[in-house]
Amino acid sequence: MTHTTTDQPTRGASGAVVPVLAFAGIVVAVMQTLLVPVIKDLPQLLGTEPSNATWVLTSTLLSGAVATPIMGRLGDLYGKRRMLVLSLAVMVVGALISALTSELLTMIVGRTLQGFAMGAIPLGIGLMRDMLPREKLSSAMALMSSSIGVGGGLALPAAALVAQHTNWHALFYGAAGLGVLSIALTLLVVPESPMRAEGSFDVAGALGLSTGLVLLLLPITKGSDWGWSSGTTLGLFAASVVVLLLWGLFELRHSAPLVDLRTTARPAVLFTNLASIMVGVSFYVVSLVLPQLLQLPKATGYGLGQSMVSAGLLVAPLGLTMMFTAPVYARLSAKYGPKTTLILGMLIIGIGYGAGLGLMSAAWQSLVIAVVLGAGIGLAYSSLPALIVGAVPASETGAANGLNTLMRSIGTSVSSAVIGMVLANTANHVGGVAIPTMHGFRVSFLIATGAVAVGLALALFLPKRSVPETAAAQHTQLRASSEEDAALANAESVLRGFRGRVLSAEGTPVARAKVTLIDRRGRQAGATLSGEDGAYALAVPAEGAYVLAATAVGHGPLASSATHAGDERAVDLDLALPGETVSA
Repeated sequence: MTHTTTDQPTRGASGAVVPVLAFAGIVVAVMQTLLVPVIKDLPQLLGTEPSNATWVLTSTLLSGAVATPIMGRLGDLYGKRRMLVLSLAVMVVGALISALTSELLTMIVGRTLQGFAMGAIPLGIGLMRDMLPREKLSSAMALMSSSIGVGGGLALPAAALVAQHTNWHALFYGAAGLGVLSIALTLLVVPESPMRAEGSFDVAGALGLSTGLVLLLLPITKGSDWGWSSGTTLGLFAASVVVLLLWGLFELRHSAPLVDLRTTARPAVLFTNLASIMVGVSFYVVSLVLPQLLQLPKATGYGLGQSMVSAGLLVAPLGLTMMFTAPVYARLSAKYGPKTTLILGMLIIGIGYGAGLGLMSAAWQSLVIAVVLGAGIGLAYSSLPALIVGAVPASETGAANGLNTLMRSIGTSVSSAVIGMVLANTANHVGGVAIPTMHGFRVSFLIATGAVAVGLALALFLPKRSVPETAAAQHTQLRASSEEDAALANAESVLRGFRGRVLSAEGTPVARAKVTLIDRRGRQAGATLSGEDGAYALAVPAEGAYVLAATAVGHGPLASSATHAGDERAVDLDLALPGETVSA
């Protein structure tokens, strides 16, 4: 049986893989903010009531939340590139449906299909982990993670320009064109990952999670319309708790669950996901507040009187700064670790919102706020996939990052509901029209600051990880989880393991070569470094077939299969030879 580890990149992956995958992430993010410039006009455009028109936005949010963990798991099982192309294809179909209709129900169907593209973010991160060498992985994942903010920020001025000068349906034709271009580039440039998870797709788990998420997010997004104390809102919240608890019990007993809740409960994963919710809350607040403040007429006494396009351009640096933060994050993370960069990002977000409380009186001040918050959110978003990838097996990368993306979506949903309620309750009503007030804007910024403070506290509980000093040292850095360490320590009292030497092409011992033990499921079962004499020793958790992989800076890789029969076996790993079968 052949397995692929993440220590070596997939051969044939070109330098264009990262920008192509990041472009896919940006295209997906465009779907989330595509209609922001025409939100207030949707009831008239669709010939319906305002409460019904909001379903055009809510449907995309709900389908995106459902799609992210499901598409991530399908990618782990059947191929990440295949599922990425499928996600984009469903989005294109949805965009074309929306482009050809002005009828509410058909528009909701199209927007629901567009939301399924959100699964592209975790799939892209998973592909990067499987294909890229470690020295390039950090900045690549940072760019992919930030693409959701980059696309959202850049889409605002572009969508405003299109909506202001052409028919609003052109927005969907443009989105479909971007989707087709992204599919073509993916097929041409991105190879399929050979990494596969074992097991089958958990259909019952997918249905249970989907039902629970819809029951949870529906009252969050519609609570301000229905009333937060209404029977419908409270009933849906209660139903979501029941369904998600039952789903969790089912997943814990399932042999191949949609989401491995035991892995999710690890501190590194748990606190990263909780912090992700807070980052999502803080990101969406600025997207809701600044465009409204900029477009309010100066006659209000605090509005900045900007056009729709000008407001979009002033907010666009939020996304641009996030994009340019990715390489900065890579350097900081390589030196200090992703936990530190997450904390730093949250501190910058807090400074941005704190300063923003007094910087709302001029358009240039909004630009400053956007740049500062973009830098902080970019650092925070870039840190999240690195923390997740470092804490889960390679075969679960897609599903784990899908769950993390879902946590961000929940954060933005909560932010949208809470800030919408705050602005509505503090608005002045003039001629039957609700006009947001400066008090409401400032309360919104305070809420964002509070969310960042909570996220910062959560980030402090993340386990501290060691950081390689150089890119070359990353080849020998051990990343075994505490659970695996405990399993190996226990195994040493029962079984011995493999031992031997790592040799160079000349037959001389290779010091500090990384030797990795891989089990039949393709997971790392142990790792060590060879000594100065090239010797290594690895305990095994159980008898059976394993792959021993050795890598060292300046030498070619070796992968040898060996079977452990309960005693100590000598296996010399010759880095001058290709992988071979070893009789042991």
